[in-house]
This record gives sequence, C-alpha cells and structure tokens, in this order.
Amino acid sequence: MKKLICAILSLVMLLSFAACNGSNSTTSTGDTGSKQENAYAKVKIGLICLHDENATYDNNFIQALKAVQAELGLTNDQVLIKTGIDETDACYNAAAELADAGCNVIFADSFGHESYMIQAAKEFPKVQFCHATGTKSQTENLSNFHNAFAAIYQGRYLAGVAAGMKLNEMIEKGDITADKAVIGYIGAFNYAEVVSGMTSFFLGARSICESATMKVTYTNSWFDIAKEKEAALNLIDSGCVLISQHADSEGAPKACEERGVPNVAYNISTIPMGPNTAIISSKINWAPYFKMIIDAAKDGSEIPTDFCGTMKDGYVELTELNTAVAAEGTQAKLDEVKAKLESGEIKVFDTKTFTVDGKELTTYLADVVDEGDFKPETEAIENGEFGESSKRSAPYFDIKYIDGISE
Repeated sequence: MKKLICAILSLVMLLSFAACNGSNSTTSTGDTGSKQENAYAKVKIGLICLHDENATYDNNFIQALKAVQAELGLTNDQVLIKTGIDETDACYNAAAELADAGCNVIFADSFGHESYMIQAAKEFPKVQFCHATGTKSQTENLSNFHNAFAAIYQGRYLAGVAAGMKLNEMIEKGDITADKAVIGYIGAFNYAEVVSGMTSFFLGARSICESATMKVTYTNSWFDIAKEKEAALNLIDSGCVLISQHADSEGAPKACEERGVPNVAYNISTIPMGPNTAIISSKINWAPYFKMIIDAAKDGSEIPTDFCGTMKDGYVELTELNTAVAAEGTQAKLDEVKAKLESGEIKVFDTKTFTVDGKELTTYLADVVDEGDFKPETEAIENGEFGESSKRSAPYFDIKYIDGISE
C-alpha cells in the first residue's frame, strides 16, 4: 500500500510539473501572439479601386496592401477591398459602407473619386480618408482628408533611360537610322499627370538618344484593352519603333509582342506577356504609404495632409529588367542615373534640357492651388527647374508639348 501511495504521489507531482510547464509555454506563446495581435487589433482599412486586379494600375494598389497585410499580420476582416467603383456616387456609397463596417482609415485610388471621398470625410469625421492623385486636401482643410502621390516622374525618367539605350542599340545595329528613333506613347487622358509622365519619360530617353522624338495619342479611358492595343498598332504603323504608355491594360504590351516592337510599360512587369519585347516598367510602391496610414490609425497619430514619396525613400521603383531584350549595359546605366536622381545631381525637369517652341522656359505659372477655377497661380520654375510635385503631391506639369513631342 505504501508503495502504491508513493507511486500515486509521484505521478501527481509529475503531472503537475508537466501541466505547469505546459501552462507557462502556452502563456508565453499566447502573450507574444497577443501583443502582435493587439498592436493592430483595432485597425481596419478599406481600399476603393476604380477597376480590379485586371487593371495594372489598381492591381498595383491591391498587391501593395496585401503585402502590408501579410507583413503586419492583419486578418481578412481587417482589410476590406472594394473593386469596380466608378467615379460617381458609387464611391461615396462604398466609402460610407466601409466606414459603417468599422474602417478607421479608407483609401481611394482614382482621381475622380476625390469629391465623393471629401463628402464621406465630412460625414464621418472620426474616420481618416486618403486619396491618390487628388488636389483638394490643401484647400478643403479637413483634418481627416488627405492626398497622396509619389514622384513617379523620377521612375518614368529612369525607364526612359532604358528606352534610350534600346534606341541607340537599334541605331548602332543598323535597324534604324538616327532620324527614325521615334517613340510612340499611349496616354489615357491629356491630364497633367499623364503629360508630366510622358514628358519625363521622353526626357530620360533623349538624355541617352539625342535624336529621339515622340508621338503621343490618347484613348480617353484609363482602362480599355481594345483601344490601347489599337493605339499601339496605329503608332507602330506610323513609324514608331518603341512604345510606352500611361494606360492601365495589357493592350499595348501585347500589341508590341505581336509586332516585335520594344515596349516600356507601367505599374507591373510585362515580361510574362511580352518576353521578346518588354524591357522594363516604372511603378509607384504604395506599400510604405499603406503602412504609414495603418500605423497612424493604430497610434492615433497624424497623417500628412498632402504626401509625396520619392525614389530615394522607396516609393518609386522599376520592375525587373528584361536582359533578353534590353540593350547591353542598361542595368549599369540605370544604376548610375538612379544614384544621380536620388542625390539631386540630375533634375528631371531641368529647364536647360528642353525647350518649348524653341525657347528655354524661365517662368511658368501652374494651377497648383485647386480652387476649381483652373487658373494658374503658382510660379513652378525655380533655380532652373520645373519643381514638379514640390508644391503639391499631384502632378501639375501640364505643358503640351515640349519640343520633340507631338500629338
């Protein structure tokens, strides 16, 4: 009996010890997970997209937010994405639904969403509303409405360098003569955002290939596969030997692959759809901004009223270079120019590098303060440079066109 009692007591002690150790282990793991979970437990973010993942522009936002979601360990209940939201009352309704669903920060990705986001911001003062490419945060003076963009003109200039390298290679190989170094550019609309991008791309290309010229055409739509493909084919038929774009579908890259014409794209790598023609793409990296506004929602800290991210800070990137298509030495040249852009040695809109009607610009009034009157009121040229996105995040370079570009 004594042996049995001793055995039972030993078993009880062993079980108690195991339970104690197991309890401590669970608490430790639970505490760690709890701390990570609790840090963002009260954060819920909503994203409003004009189109869906099939549009390269919207997909860039969606993938950036999903990357931040994975990094921060946010649940699917904390990240709500609405796609196919037109630039109409549908945007206000989507924003109101997200606010009612408990989102404390809501982001919309298209220019035409802005007025509806402002309407929602006034109705839901405790929710932070952020908007890409907008212009009214400085004049609305709402503490919960914010604009954001990035210095994508730096990325487009750099992508233009890759295009210029390819043009020079084509000239050196005898595929074209110098006077035939004509770029075709497909723009969605003739807004400042598009004009700024096409001009910076052209300046990058011409910094390498001095004889380059560019023809531009507009589709009057942000996303139209058929129109973008048709526009690319028309430009190729008119003599363009390299195509780039500021439009949101794969129409132009696929047209280039069909015709064997080099292509520089936007937002995503087009190598999978154009392995024999895609060179590189420029893109805005929205992940740092999403993390910033999510952290602000978590901490209750302020979000910048009007924010512009730069290449140096990781907001502007180039996708993978397709070395099978790019000219030899392109990566080394891109690395060199990127360093000079980040240091300020190269200024994209240096007025000594372009002319308008044969003259160097010494002064230019831009419509920076959006009062709805479309009247230019702000001097944009200072110290020999058009100061794009320095006075407002959304582009305001609207000069149609510098010499060398024709519509």
